[in-house]
Amino acid sequence: MKRRFFLLGLLASVFFCTLSGCARTAPPAQIAATTLPVYDFTSRICADTPVTVTRLVTEQVSCLHDYSLNVRQVRAAEAAQVIVISGAGLEDFLGDLLEDENLVDASAGIPLICPEESHDHDHEEDGHHHEQDPHIWLSPANARQMARNIFDGLSQRYPEYADTMEKNLKKLLLDLEELESYGREQLEDLSIRELITFHDGFSYFAQAFDLTILEAIEEESGSEASAKELIHLITLTREHSLKAVFTEKTGSVSAAGILSRETGCPVYSLDMAMSGDSYFEAMYHNIDTIKEALQ
Repeated sequence: MKRRFFLLGLLASVFFCTLSGCARTAPPAQIAATTLPVYDFTSRICADTPVTVTRLVTEQVSCLHDYSLNVRQVRAAEAAQVIVISGAGLEDFLGDLLEDENLVDASAGIPLICPEESHDHDHEEDGHHHEQDPHIWLSPANARQMARNIFDGLSQRYPEYADTMEKNLKKLLLDLEELESYGREQLEDLSIRELITFHDGFSYFAQAFDLTILEAIEEESGSEASAKELIHLITLTREHSLKAVFTEKTGSVSAAGILSRETGCPVYSLDMAMSGDSYFEAMYHNIDTIKEALQ
Protein backbone atom coordinates (compact mmCIF):
# COMPACT_ATOMS: atom_id res chain seq x y z
CA MET A 1 0.00 0.00 0.00
CA LYS A 2 2.80 2.40 0.94
CA ARG A 3 4.59 1.53 -2.32
CA ARG A 4 1.41 2.33 -4.29
CA PHE A 5 0.96 5.71 -2.63
CA PHE A 6 4.67 6.48 -3.23
CA LEU A 7 4.38 5.77 -6.97
CA LEU A 8 1.19 7.82 -7.26
CA GLY A 9 2.88 10.73 -5.48
CA LEU A 10 5.92 10.49 -7.72
CA LEU A 11 3.76 10.50 -10.87
CA ALA A 12 1.81 13.50 -9.58
CA SER A 13 5.02 15.41 -8.86
CA VAL A 14 6.37 14.75 -12.35
CA PHE A 15 3.05 15.80 -13.91
CA PHE A 16 2.95 19.04 -11.87
CA CYS A 17 6.57 19.94 -12.67
CA THR A 18 5.98 19.33 -16.36
CA LEU A 19 3.02 21.72 -16.38
CA SER A 20 4.85 24.38 -14.34
CA GLY A 21 8.10 24.15 -16.32
CA CYS A 22 10.31 22.94 -13.47
CA ALA A 23 11.11 19.71 -15.33
CA ARG A 24 13.25 21.60 -17.83
CA THR A 25 16.91 20.84 -17.14
CA ALA A 26 18.54 22.31 -20.26
CA PRO A 27 21.43 24.69 -19.46
CA PRO A 28 20.86 28.41 -20.04
CA ALA A 29 21.75 29.82 -23.44
CA GLN A 30 25.33 30.94 -23.89
CA ILE A 31 26.32 34.08 -25.81
CA ALA A 32 29.84 35.27 -26.53
CA ALA A 33 30.33 39.01 -27.18
CA THR A 34 33.65 40.19 -28.51
CA THR A 35 34.53 43.60 -27.02
CA LEU A 36 33.32 45.88 -24.22
CA PRO A 37 30.65 47.83 -26.17
CA VAL A 38 28.84 44.80 -27.58
CA TYR A 39 29.30 42.92 -24.30
CA ASP A 40 27.83 45.85 -22.37
CA PHE A 41 24.86 46.21 -24.74
CA THR A 42 24.24 42.46 -24.95
CA SER A 43 24.41 41.97 -21.17
CA ARG A 44 21.90 44.74 -20.59
CA ILE A 45 19.52 43.40 -23.22
CA CYS A 46 19.73 39.91 -21.67
CA ALA A 47 19.21 41.10 -18.08
CA ASP A 48 16.54 39.19 -16.11
CA THR A 49 16.67 36.23 -18.51
CA PRO A 50 18.49 32.89 -18.09
CA VAL A 51 20.76 33.87 -21.00
CA THR A 52 24.40 34.28 -19.96
CA VAL A 53 26.91 36.47 -21.78
CA THR A 54 30.67 35.91 -21.95
CA ARG A 55 33.11 38.60 -23.05
CA LEU A 56 35.89 37.36 -25.32
CA VAL A 57 38.38 40.25 -25.35
CA THR A 58 39.17 41.34 -21.80
CA GLU A 59 42.71 42.68 -22.24
CA GLN A 60 43.51 46.40 -22.06
CA VAL A 61 43.60 47.13 -25.78
CA SER A 62 42.71 50.14 -27.93
CA CYS A 63 42.55 48.25 -31.23
CA LEU A 64 42.63 44.69 -32.50
CA HIS A 65 45.38 44.93 -35.13
CA ASP A 66 47.04 41.53 -35.46
CA TYR A 67 44.99 40.22 -32.53
CA SER A 68 44.80 36.47 -32.03
CA LEU A 69 42.57 34.38 -29.78
CA ASN A 70 43.99 32.42 -26.87
CA VAL A 71 42.80 28.96 -25.87
CA ARG A 72 40.18 30.28 -23.44
CA GLN A 73 38.70 32.57 -26.06
CA VAL A 74 38.59 29.87 -28.74
CA ARG A 75 36.78 27.50 -26.37
CA ALA A 76 34.31 30.20 -25.31
CA ALA A 77 33.59 31.11 -28.93
CA GLU A 78 33.14 27.47 -29.97
CA ALA A 79 30.85 26.74 -27.01
CA ALA A 80 28.64 29.77 -27.60
CA GLN A 81 25.22 29.37 -29.16
CA VAL A 82 25.48 32.94 -30.47
CA ILE A 83 28.47 35.21 -31.09
CA VAL A 84 27.79 38.96 -31.04
CA ILE A 85 30.36 41.04 -32.91
CA SER A 86 30.81 44.78 -33.31
CA GLY A 87 31.42 44.21 -37.03
CA ALA A 88 32.71 46.51 -39.78
CA GLY A 89 35.86 44.40 -39.99
CA LEU A 90 36.91 44.81 -36.36
CA GLU A 91 36.81 41.08 -35.61
CA ASP A 92 38.70 39.68 -38.59
CA PHE A 93 40.80 37.81 -36.03
CA LEU A 94 37.85 35.43 -35.49
CA GLY A 95 38.58 33.83 -38.86
CA ASP A 96 36.27 30.90 -39.67
CA LEU A 97 34.07 31.67 -36.67
CA LEU A 98 32.76 34.69 -38.58
CA GLU A 99 31.01 32.28 -40.96
CA ASP A 100 28.90 30.83 -38.15
CA GLU A 101 25.18 31.06 -38.91
CA ASN A 102 24.59 32.10 -35.28
CA LEU A 103 26.56 35.32 -35.68
CA VAL A 104 24.94 38.67 -34.77
CA ASP A 105 26.61 41.64 -36.48
CA ALA A 106 25.92 44.85 -34.55
CA SER A 107 27.18 47.08 -37.38
CA ALA A 108 24.36 46.28 -39.82
CA GLY A 109 22.97 49.40 -41.48
CA ILE A 110 25.51 51.82 -39.98
CA PRO A 111 27.30 54.11 -42.50
CA LEU A 112 31.07 53.69 -42.17
CA ILE A 113 33.77 56.34 -42.33
CA CYS A 114 36.81 55.77 -44.55
CA PRO A 115 39.89 57.10 -42.68
CA GLU A 116 41.78 57.92 -45.87
CA GLU A 117 39.05 60.37 -46.82
CA SER A 118 39.53 62.50 -43.71
CA HIS A 119 43.15 61.96 -42.64
CA ASP A 120 46.42 61.92 -44.57
CA HIS A 121 49.50 60.69 -42.77
CA ASP A 122 52.51 58.51 -43.40
CA HIS A 123 51.47 55.58 -41.21
CA GLU A 124 49.15 54.13 -43.82
CA GLU A 125 52.00 52.01 -45.17
CA ASP A 126 52.59 50.17 -41.91
CA GLY A 127 49.70 47.71 -42.42
CA HIS A 128 47.88 48.89 -39.29
CA HIS A 129 44.96 50.80 -40.76
CA HIS A 130 41.42 49.94 -41.71
CA GLU A 131 39.89 50.51 -45.13
CA GLN A 132 36.79 51.52 -43.16
CA ASP A 133 36.81 52.79 -39.60
CA PRO A 134 35.24 50.09 -37.38
CA HIS A 135 35.07 52.16 -34.16
CA ILE A 136 31.37 52.83 -34.67
CA TRP A 137 30.34 52.63 -30.99
CA LEU A 138 31.97 56.00 -30.20
CA SER A 139 28.90 57.68 -31.68
CA PRO A 140 25.88 57.33 -29.36
CA ALA A 141 23.58 57.30 -32.41
CA ASN A 142 25.53 54.37 -33.84
CA ALA A 143 25.46 52.69 -30.43
CA ARG A 144 21.66 52.86 -30.48
CA GLN A 145 21.59 51.13 -33.87
CA MET A 146 24.03 48.51 -32.56
CA ALA A 147 21.73 47.85 -29.61
CA ARG A 148 18.73 47.45 -31.94
CA ASN A 149 20.68 45.06 -34.15
CA ILE A 150 21.69 42.97 -31.15
CA PHE A 151 18.10 42.87 -29.90
CA ASP A 152 16.81 41.85 -33.33
CA GLY A 153 19.31 39.01 -33.57
CA LEU A 154 18.79 37.69 -30.04
CA SER A 155 15.00 38.03 -29.93
CA GLN A 156 14.77 35.92 -33.09
CA ARG A 157 16.94 33.22 -31.57
CA TYR A 158 15.33 33.33 -28.12
CA PRO A 159 11.69 34.38 -28.74
CA GLU A 160 10.68 33.14 -25.29
CA TYR A 161 12.66 36.05 -23.78
CA ALA A 162 11.75 38.66 -26.41
CA ASP A 163 9.40 40.66 -24.17
CA THR A 164 12.00 41.04 -21.42
CA MET A 165 14.70 41.86 -23.94
CA GLU A 166 12.51 44.56 -25.50
CA LYS A 167 11.98 46.22 -22.11
CA ASN A 168 15.73 46.14 -21.52
CA LEU A 169 16.39 47.57 -24.98
CA LYS A 170 14.10 50.55 -24.33
CA LYS A 171 16.00 51.38 -21.13
CA LEU A 172 19.33 51.04 -22.92
CA LEU A 173 18.20 53.32 -25.74
CA LEU A 174 17.09 55.96 -23.22
CA ASP A 175 20.50 55.83 -21.53
CA LEU A 176 22.22 56.24 -24.89
CA GLU A 177 19.99 59.19 -25.75
CA GLU A 178 20.85 60.75 -22.39
CA LEU A 179 24.55 60.22 -23.13
CA GLU A 180 24.24 61.96 -26.49
CA SER A 181 22.28 64.87 -24.99
CA TYR A 182 24.88 65.28 -22.25
CA GLY A 183 27.69 65.34 -24.81
CA ARG A 184 25.99 67.92 -27.01
CA GLU A 185 25.24 70.14 -24.02
CA GLN A 186 28.72 69.92 -22.53
CA LEU A 187 30.56 70.41 -25.82
CA GLU A 188 28.30 73.04 -27.35
CA ASP A 189 30.30 76.15 -26.37
CA LEU A 190 33.93 75.03 -26.72
CA SER A 191 36.41 77.78 -27.55
CA ILE A 192 37.98 75.52 -30.18
CA ARG A 193 36.65 72.40 -31.91
CA GLU A 194 39.78 71.04 -33.63
CA LEU A 195 41.77 68.08 -32.34
CA ILE A 196 44.97 66.16 -33.00
CA THR A 197 44.70 62.59 -31.75
CA PHE A 198 47.28 59.85 -31.39
CA HIS A 199 44.82 57.16 -32.41
CA ASP A 200 42.84 56.96 -35.63
CA GLY A 201 39.60 55.73 -34.06
CA PHE A 202 37.87 58.88 -32.81
CA SER A 203 36.24 59.98 -36.07
CA TYR A 204 32.75 58.80 -35.08
CA PHE A 205 33.03 60.57 -31.73
CA ALA A 206 34.09 63.77 -33.48
CA GLN A 207 31.27 63.43 -35.99
CA ALA A 208 28.70 62.89 -33.24
CA PHE A 209 29.65 66.07 -31.37
CA ASP A 210 30.60 68.39 -34.26
CA LEU A 211 34.35 68.25 -33.68
CA THR A 212 37.09 68.25 -36.33
CA ILE A 213 40.09 65.94 -36.20
CA LEU A 214 42.87 67.74 -38.03
CA GLU A 215 45.22 64.77 -37.86
CA ALA A 216 45.05 61.27 -36.39
CA ILE A 217 48.32 59.42 -35.89
CA GLU A 218 48.18 55.68 -35.30
CA GLU A 219 51.30 55.25 -33.20
CA GLU A 220 52.37 51.86 -31.91
CA SER A 221 55.55 50.49 -30.42
CA GLY A 222 58.06 50.24 -33.25
CA SER A 223 56.10 52.56 -35.53
CA GLU A 224 56.31 55.91 -33.77
CA ALA A 225 55.68 59.18 -35.57
CA SER A 226 58.53 60.20 -37.88
CA ALA A 227 60.45 63.47 -37.67
CA LYS A 228 58.56 64.67 -40.74
CA GLU A 229 55.23 63.93 -39.08
CA LEU A 230 56.27 65.66 -35.88
CA ILE A 231 57.24 68.82 -37.77
CA HIS A 232 53.90 68.71 -39.56
CA LEU A 233 52.02 68.28 -36.27
CA ILE A 234 53.92 71.11 -34.58
CA THR A 235 53.12 73.41 -37.50
CA LEU A 236 49.47 72.35 -37.48
CA THR A 237 49.18 72.91 -33.74
CA ARG A 238 50.56 76.43 -33.98
CA GLU A 239 48.56 77.38 -37.09
CA HIS A 240 45.28 76.41 -35.45
CA SER A 241 46.22 77.62 -31.96
CA LEU A 242 45.29 74.24 -30.54
CA LYS A 243 44.86 73.99 -26.78
CA ALA A 244 45.53 70.28 -26.22
CA VAL A 245 46.91 67.03 -27.60
CA PHE A 246 44.96 63.80 -27.19
CA THR A 247 46.29 60.27 -26.75
CA GLU A 248 44.49 56.97 -26.15
CA LYS A 249 44.79 55.59 -22.63
CA THR A 250 46.48 52.33 -23.67
CA GLY A 251 48.46 53.78 -26.58
CA SER A 252 51.93 55.27 -27.01
CA VAL A 253 52.57 58.78 -25.65
CA SER A 254 56.12 59.39 -26.91
CA ALA A 255 55.28 61.60 -29.90
CA ALA A 256 52.51 63.37 -27.98
CA GLY A 257 55.08 64.26 -25.31
CA ILE A 258 57.40 65.76 -27.90
CA LEU A 259 54.55 67.73 -29.45
CA SER A 260 53.53 68.98 -26.01
CA ARG A 261 57.05 70.13 -25.14
CA GLU A 262 57.45 71.94 -28.46
CA THR A 263 54.07 73.70 -28.41
CA GLY A 264 53.17 73.97 -24.74
CA CYS A 265 49.91 72.07 -25.27
CA PRO A 266 49.02 69.71 -22.39
CA VAL A 267 48.37 66.05 -23.14
CA TYR A 268 44.96 64.55 -22.35
CA SER A 269 43.97 60.88 -22.48
CA LEU A 270 40.83 59.63 -24.23
CA ASP A 271 39.29 56.16 -24.00
CA MET A 272 38.40 54.00 -27.02
CA ALA A 273 35.91 52.09 -24.82
CA MET A 274 37.39 48.85 -26.12
CA SER A 275 38.32 47.58 -22.68
CA GLY A 276 37.60 48.38 -19.05
CA ASP A 277 34.37 47.83 -17.17
CA SER A 278 31.80 50.18 -18.68
CA TYR A 279 31.09 51.63 -22.11
CA PHE A 280 29.17 54.50 -20.53
CA GLU A 281 31.96 55.31 -18.08
CA ALA A 282 34.43 55.57 -20.97
CA MET A 283 32.13 57.78 -23.04
CA TYR A 284 31.35 60.20 -20.20
CA HIS A 285 35.08 60.36 -19.50
CA ASN A 286 35.75 61.37 -23.10
CA ILE A 287 33.10 64.09 -23.07
CA ASP A 288 34.32 65.54 -19.79
CA THR A 289 37.95 65.37 -20.92
CA ILE A 290 37.24 67.19 -24.19
CA LYS A 291 35.32 69.89 -22.33
CA GLU A 292 38.13 70.38 -19.79
CA ALA A 293 40.76 70.58 -22.52
CA LEU A 294 38.97 72.83 -25.01
CA GLN A 295 36.63 75.04 -22.99
